[in-house]
Amino acid sequence: MKRIKVLLVDDEIDFSRVLACRLAKRGVDVSTASCANEAMETLRLTVMDVVLLDVKMPGRDGIRLLGEIKRLYPQIGVLMLTAHISPDLVISCQAMGASEYLLKPVDADELIEKIKDVAANSN
Repeated sequence: MKRIKVLLVDDEIDFSRVLACRLAKRGVDVSTASCANEAMETLRLTVMDVVLLDVKMPGRDGIRLLGEIKRLYPQIGVLMLTAHISPDLVISCQAMGASEYLLKPVDADELIEKIKDVAANSN
């Protein structure tokens, strides 16, 4: 079976490093980006199955980046990650094409299952 390719976009470098390591140990190919520009450059150069996207980031936040990703790469599944959840934000993200909205800290095993589901239903 093909390994799932995930782009983790989060400005919290330590969080990204730990989560990327946990996902890699579970057989996921993980690339990381710490800002919207870096994420878009990675997506331009590399085919990804799923994007894990932090909502709150300096500069272009995850909501704006979600819109760009879904406009340019509609086949990619996007899972939103945040430390602060609100019903309005969840509805907005889902309306823009996010597959799921997850609260940090996220359990790695639960996240793997979500990633697999999104990857299977994308592309």
